[in-house]
Amino acid sequence: MDISPGTRASDAERAQVAEALGRHMADGRLDVAEYHERLNQVYATATREDLTRVLGDLPKLSKAPVAQSRSLGRFPIWQRIEGSAWLAVGLLCVAIWAMVSVAAGEFTYPWPIWVIGPWGAVLAFRAVMGWEASASTGCGANLRVR
Repeated sequence: MDISPGTRASDAERAQVAEALGRHMADGRLDVAEYHERLNQVYATATREDLTRVLGDLPKLSKAPVAQSRSLGRFPIWQRIEGSAWLAVGLLCVAIWAMVSVAAGEFTYPWPIWVIGPWGAVLAFRAVMGWEASASTGCGANLRVR
């Protein structure tokens, strides 16, 4: 950013400084309170010179932000949550069925299959088709075969 004294700052320049402050906070150089204080200063400033003062005691950042590791798995987060719920409910049903069978002294009708089976089939069908995975990005980037 070219800084000349007294030149008025634009909204785009304020946004750049605000992003830099966010990166400094993510790196641990600023705590949340100081970040908010400096962010308020950024949006209250009128000149570019004032913007440089907000970042004055912080080191220069590289041009590209550090890429954070992101899970690029095949299944979106909501499918993983639904799968976990299916597993938990299925295990609960099997545990209840097992306790009833033990109390009766014989194997009772395996009713948990009517809870686990259809629900699991729907989840498996949705995962195999991948419609929801492509909807999460709009371009199908999550449909990688591993």
